[in-house]
Amino acid sequence: MTKTLIGYARCSTDKQDLAAQKAALEQLGVAADRIYTDHGLTGTNRSRPGLDQALAAVRTGDTLVVPKLDRLARSVPDARFIADALVACGVRLALGASVYDPVDPMGKMFFNILATFAEFEADLIRLRTREGMAIARSRGKLRGKQPKLSDKQQKELRRMHETGDYSIGDLAELFSISRPTVYRTLARQVGGAVARAAEIPEPTRSARPPRSPA
Repeated sequence: MTKTLIGYARCSTDKQDLAAQKAALEQLGVAADRIYTDHGLTGTNRSRPGLDQALAAVRTGDTLVVPKLDRLARSVPDARFIADALVACGVRLALGASVYDPVDPMGKMFFNILATFAEFEADLIRLRTREGMAIARSRGKLRGKQPKLSDKQQKELRRMHETGDYSIGDLAELFSISRPTVYRTLARQVGGAVARAAEIPEPTRSARPPRSPA
C-alpha cells in the first residue's frame, strides 16, 4: 500500500498569506495537490472545511503533515482529540519534520507542551483584542460595523425600490451587496424617515376669536 503525505495549512485572517506554509509543506515532501487549507479561520474554530477535507483524505499508513501544531489546533483538548483520532485510524501526525509518536513518553510530553503553548498564545491574542477594543471604545474610535453603502447610495437604493421596477435581487446585484444588506438598508431608510417626520412639529392652530353677539 502506498503511503501518502497529506498537508494542512491555516491562517487566521483573510489578510494573511498561506504561501510560506505551503512552501514548507512541499519541502517536507507533500505534493501541492495534497495540501488542504483554511483561510481566515482561527485554530480555536473546530468547524474548518479544509481540516475536515484533510482528515477525510488520510488513510491507514498515511501521514498528516502540518507546519506547526498551532496550525492544527489552538487548544489542548482539540489537539489531543485530533491526534488520538489519527492514531486510532493508523495515521501518523508530523509536526514539521518531527513525527509525533504517542507511544514515546518524551514525544507525548513534548506534544502536550506544544499544545499548551498554542492555547496560551490564543488566549493572549483574545486578551489583547479585548483590551484594544476597550481602549478604542473609551476613545470613541470603535463605533461598530459601518454601513456598506454611503448615505447617497442608500437613498438611491430606496428610491429605486419605491419605483417598483427593481426586485431585491436586482438591487443586490446592482449595488454589489447581499440581499440581507438590501433589507437592512431599506429598513434603516424607512426608520430614518419616520424619525425625521416625528421631529417636525405640527402647525399650531390659531384660536378663533369669539363671535360677537348678533
